[in-house]
Amino acid sequence: MGCPHNCVFCNQDTITAKTAPGSADTVREIIEERLPALKGRGLDTVEIAFFGGSFTGIPLDWQKKYLAVAKEYKDNNRVDKIHISTRPDYINIPVLENLKKFGVDIIELGAQSFDDEVLSLSERGHDASDIETASSLITSYGFSLGIQLMIGLPGDTKEKAITSAKKTVLLKPDIARLYPTVVFEGTRLAEMKKEGSYCPLNENQAVEITKEMYKILDAAGINIIRVGLKSTDLVNPENDLCGNYHPAFRQLVEGAIAREKMEELIWAHGKKEKSFCFTCNKKSFSGMIGHKGCNRDYFEKKYPSLTFMYTADEMLPDRTYKLKSLLSGK
Repeated sequence: MGCPHNCVFCNQDTITAKTAPGSADTVREIIEERLPALKGRGLDTVEIAFFGGSFTGIPLDWQKKYLAVAKEYKDNNRVDKIHISTRPDYINIPVLENLKKFGVDIIELGAQSFDDEVLSLSERGHDASDIETASSLITSYGFSLGIQLMIGLPGDTKEKAITSAKKTVLLKPDIARLYPTVVFEGTRLAEMKKEGSYCPLNENQAVEITKEMYKILDAAGINIIRVGLKSTDLVNPENDLCGNYHPAFRQLVEGAIAREKMEELIWAHGKKEKSFCFTCNKKSFSGMIGHKGCNRDYFEKKYPSLTFMYTADEMLPDRTYKLKSLLSGK
């Protein structure tokens, strides 16, 4: 309802698993159903989030009805924040004034790319300057800013994707999401693939490019809250026309970053000694081991004369890896 555009990659009914908007009563029902399940889970923050389309593109009276329900829960301290997503060209001063009135905290922009050619070929209906203008307005009103980027759209390259990550850093968002392009039936992108005018990234290419973007955003202190589409009944490998969708894509990316850092440690340490132990905290442990143990397998095959062990140390920061010799202790 909020997005009349037909971007080449989007089949909104498939992505959201919804074909019709809910009423304000539906919003309340969803909140009341979910809130009890969140109690006792030690969560720092509970948010009501309006996702799945361009929230500020729906009629203003609908925005107000939805937000009035959300604000009631926030005012009663039953939730902490209100969170929405929208398009860069659906942000303006009247829109932001209304969102501020209803206590919205976080606005995410579906930027997708900062390259005008990529945006045009993807039929986004806006250009990079709209992203920059909207971001500046959002932060000037005191909202937390989120930027969503896609990788592998028509006309995209590794260099353009990395430039998009660097331009995202300049906007100083609080959060970001990285979505490698997945081709679904019922989209223009699916037709372009069948026609041969679009060649999707394979999984290895998507991991490599996303890895470099992740490192840029992470180094800038931006909280990367999602990497890859969430798996649902409709978003899964069977419905992916290109075979590059992976439900654990974040782990693939973080594992690739960990492997780079770990290999640097091996070379910095030297290979005079034969037995080593890699260490990180528990949160980063799956990245250190790699998806299905791929990093462990990689080091065993590449360095057959060396022996590696893997342990956890909660004193280490996230995504920090240490290597010491089991013989010398250094």
